[in-house]
Amino acid sequence: MKCPGCGAMETRVIETRTADEGRVVRRRRECPECSHRFTTYEKTEDKRTLRVMKKDGSRETFDRDKIIRGVGRACEKLPVSLDQIEDLAVKIEDDLKAEGYGEVPVSEIGLRVMEGLRKIDQVAYVRFASVYREFTDLRSFQQEIARLIGEKEGQKNGGEN
Repeated sequence: MKCPGCGAMETRVIETRTADEGRVVRRRRECPECSHRFTTYEKTEDKRTLRVMKKDGSRETFDRDKIIRGVGRACEKLPVSLDQIEDLAVKIEDDLKAEGYGEVPVSEIGLRVMEGLRKIDQVAYVRFASVYREFTDLRSFQQEIARLIGEKEGQKNGGEN
């Protein structure tokens, strides 16, 4: 595997784990030349192509990296690892394929990202939601935060009974 840091052609595997319920092999690698560490994922090739229907009616091939970039921006300076972000993106893609989607509305992807982020980090969730739902004022933020607080309090009260 080529090192993304220095371009050396040989790297070594330092850790191997399965992810996504055994459908993906995650490998941590290190370059002996520059000591750069990076993660690779290995999975079976799926011939089913997932297409995304955008808001303007156009269609494009699903790109997991777009989810990773968007979620990464929402998680900046928060205690969320790249592995958590990548696992979320893989899960969304695999779930959509498993559910038989050939074409999926971009809105469905956004909802699944928000659902996943809500479980990972609520601040990242609000950041992502503010862009996804196009918050235009402070009231929109307040309403979303109040909804999250209400959910959390409901869970607390429900757990005590």
